[in-house]
Amino acid sequence: MNEEIRNLEPKALWNKFADLNAVPRPSKKEERVIAFMKDFGKNLGLETMEDEVGNVIIRKPATKGMEDRKAVVLQSHLDMVHQKNNDTDFNFDTQGIEMVVDGDWVRAKGTTLGADNGLGVATIMAILENNEIEHPAIEALFTIDEETGMTGAKGLKGGLLKGDILLNLDTEEDDEIGVGCAGGVDVTATGTYSEAEAPKNSTNFTIKVKGLNGGHSGMDIIKGLGNANKLMNRLLFATKNSMQLAKLEGGSLRNAIPRESEAKVAVSAEEKFLSEFKKMKNDILSEYKSLEPNLSITAEKNSETITKVMSQEKQGIFFNAINAAHNGVYRMSPDIDDLVETSNNIAKVSVENGNIKVECLTRSSVESSKDVLANALTSVFELAGYKVKLAGDYPGWAPNMDSPILKVLDSLYQKMNGEKADVAACHAGLECGILGQNYPEMDMISFGPTIKGAHSPDERASISSAQKYWEFVLEILKNIPKK
Repeated sequence: MNEEIRNLEPKALWNKFADLNAVPRPSKKEERVIAFMKDFGKNLGLETMEDEVGNVIIRKPATKGMEDRKAVVLQSHLDMVHQKNNDTDFNFDTQGIEMVVDGDWVRAKGTTLGADNGLGVATIMAILENNEIEHPAIEALFTIDEETGMTGAKGLKGGLLKGDILLNLDTEEDDEIGVGCAGGVDVTATGTYSEAEAPKNSTNFTIKVKGLNGGHSGMDIIKGLGNANKLMNRLLFATKNSMQLAKLEGGSLRNAIPRESEAKVAVSAEEKFLSEFKKMKNDILSEYKSLEPNLSITAEKNSETITKVMSQEKQGIFFNAINAAHNGVYRMSPDIDDLVETSNNIAKVSVENGNIKVECLTRSSVESSKDVLANALTSVFELAGYKVKLAGDYPGWAPNMDSPILKVLDSLYQKMNGEKADVAACHAGLECGILGQNYPEMDMISFGPTIKGAHSPDERASISSAQKYWEFVLEILKNIPKK
């Protein structure tokens, strides 16, 4: 089926994307794709190295006549978000992505596509392989673990790169030139509870929330989409006096808006439970009928044996904490129209065997505002008696509207397309802010082809946009300023 992908134009780009997508590359498990990329560089006879954290760097000299241009770092990340539909049988650790063409879009069969940031990686590979493309000296930087901590960018030492300009190929609208992004911090709350005996003669129910759109917890947070963890908590809170919670599992990754949640409960007053559940279910479906047309909320009896549950007192505290914890947009930027400044995603919630864990990702383009929201979440969970850990903190990328490379891209885009590009910051984590800490003099910019639904099984890449973007990349390389 990937042969259909290989015949798309530009073939150089899509063939490399198909090669890359045949290699399993979940975040934190990039060993195979690192080896793949090192073999790729060495087989081309290019200087290839792996740094101490796993980033791969491949260097290619300037083509004839371009030796006097500034050196360029072409940068993309190797890992991809692994999300799949509940009814899709797929192992990201062992299988390559199965792709299909759907009109102007390339999609995957029931999983994330990996266009984020695989199309950027494939672009760089195609340029490295082709000896007809005009370009200055290139350092290809393939970072690891961008999606779950940016540890590759954090671990890249200063002085390793010699380039003057960094082109980050991780923006997801082809008419956008990225000049800034949000930073982030992981907020994790953990707690314990003494399990109580399940009520005698109780009836066991499984509550499911599913069918939500999900999506990128930064770029899509402004849409107000349903968060499965918050919606499940509303259902549990509404029925808290007629049932006791035995198990809860919702969400999967910090950078993905949770699409599904499932709870096991022991119901002591069935009629009351079903009445309260139905009312809350109807309220939620009414609120989200436009945004989440495929939302499904069910409560069904099950034959499983539940012997241990959370006490009424402890579950009341837990439900209150999730109620009070902020989710979604916290503050819009006062300086840039329609840009989310600060947000939080309650990404993953689990309750089982006396243990509670709540995982959030807090983002902001303003460090002080990020601290305010992280501290507010900490306060909520500590008041509930839980321990809170802040980790994985990374900075935002402050816009530089006087950037020389911005002027090049802005002018080229208008010349090629007859209209101005959207020069903007985004509410997502790009590696530019982190890389800029060790390379403060490097002029950085971000752009890319149109990708929709990133971090969800609805991820898709526009074929026509890839053609437009590829031509833009080639023109940029021809027009890199002189040293």
